Amino acid sequence: MKANKIALGVLGGIAAGAVVGILFAPAKGADTRKKMLQKGNNLADEFKSQLENLSGTIKNNYDKMFHDGKNIIAERKSKFDDIMDINS
Repeated sequence: MKANKIALGVLGGIAAGAVVGILFAPAKGADTRKKMLQKGNNLADEFKSQLENLSGTIKNNYDKMFHDGKNIIAERKSKFDDIMDINS
């Protein structure tokens, strides 16, 4: 919980700093808006890329666990069948 509050405080500080920086920037408003839009688009693209990488990692982990699970089930079934043959 404490880490969440710290992270929230840091993000709030960054946002406040950005707002103050924009308000006191020497550039024209139109130039500043263009820079903000470009920066926002860059951040969105980076976030999307990271999300796609995470999604791929999760899918690979799921596929591996599914494959391992199928192998374990097949192995246990084989042992069960062997035991049943011995008892027959």
